Amino acid sequence: MALEVEPAAAPATPAPAPPAQHSARAFDSTSRDDTPRREPTPGVAEADNTPAVRLLSDTLREATRRNASDLHVEPTEHGWRMRLRIDGVLHAIAQPPAHLRDAFITRVKVLARMDIAERRVPQDGRLRIATTPGKFEDYRVNSLPTLFGEKLVLRRLDALPAALSLDSLGLDPAQRATLEAAISAPHGLVLVTGPTGSGKTLSLYCFLQKLNAESRNLCSVEDPAEIQLAGINQVSVREKAGLTFAVALRAFLRQDPDVIMVGEIRDEETADVAVKAAQTGHLVLSTLHTNDAPAAIARLIDIGVEPYHLAAALRMVTAQRLVRRLCVVCRTAAPQSAAALRAAGFSEDQLDGWHPYVAAGCDACHRIGYRGRVGIHQVMPVSDAMRELIVANAGTLSLARQAQAERVGTLREAALARVRDGTTSLAEALGATEVV
Repeated sequence: MALEVEPAAAPATPAPAPPAQHSARAFDSTSRDDTPRREPTPGVAEADNTPAVRLLSDTLREATRRNASDLHVEPTEHGWRMRLRIDGVLHAIAQPPAHLRDAFITRVKVLARMDIAERRVPQDGRLRIATTPGKFEDYRVNSLPTLFGEKLVLRRLDALPAALSLDSLGLDPAQRATLEAAISAPHGLVLVTGPTGSGKTLSLYCFLQKLNAESRNLCSVEDPAEIQLAGINQVSVREKAGLTFAVALRAFLRQDPDVIMVGEIRDEETADVAVKAAQTGHLVLSTLHTNDAPAAIARLIDIGVEPYHLAAALRMVTAQRLVRRLCVVCRTAAPQSAAALRAAGFSEDQLDGWHPYVAAGCDACHRIGYRGRVGIHQVMPVSDAMRELIVANAGTLSLARQAQAERVGTLREAALARVRDGTTSLAEALGATEVV
């Protein structure tokens, strides 16, 4: 039976709103300056028992239950649809009633402190939902005008590991030892590379948490700061106000920092300040968008960093991807041809009596076959030989050959190791490390 929205009766005289109670349907929102605020009182938004409010509350609880990272609310020509991104893949959820679309979008925008009258330009906001007494979840909200109405994406900021530690990254013992040596150095530049959605920022948070100590001054500039870390001086970029990555970096250098995190190196100015900070006694952590670790060096030189400055500053580059974990309840060993396994990269001695697992699907994994994700990494320390190549402005191919000579494994090799130990499927490993 279709749900209908009944107009709320207006009170004869406005009365002060009672204090908000923590409940599954009590919402809070956060302003753009991260100062917590209460939900608007009835009259600004619908009463708590309206269908749109119930639908939003139920949907966000479902996102929490399934550990989704994002909720997509998408208008279509004759209705709308909602999808959850779970372990990097979008999955449709129950088709919502068409007549609730506008009320649902308005409800989200009100809670996120967005302008409900503005539908022609993108907007950003943030909301907080109280799931249980004393337990809150935060969402970052973005609206986008499309052909059939506003599309919303709600990024669930709490869909992250509770323990931000190096243990959660999935590094093998040799990779972890190399990484710990690099981030324990008193100065230098450490980079994490990979495409959007590969967990680069999460890795930087784990580095910061490892370094977080009373004796260190740690500063980070992000766009925006998604996780609040106690003991870290976090700054969110506000380009309209003139607060860019480069501006924040220069300010950090006057704040007596020990460790600086830059959310992303995007331009020559930011790259130049970050590299020079790493040369002058600071440990600088940042990210780039490249396919593998050797390509990060060529990318920084293309941006405008002088090779001799980069060679002096760069200490380590790690490339990473995320692959889905097979559900341990239902994963199944499936024989595959030796030719296909050899083509993927397995050696002959790895094929004897072994078959990779594949996804099956059960109630525990909601019939998907996967539960959670794990990182695969290429950890490349910058040796003296590598520095000589950087100063000589060697190409990516020469740098990759040097890395191979120094026994730096590739992302494909790291992914196949995860297939071999039953963590993920061959299809996931090949998809995450496809060579372009």
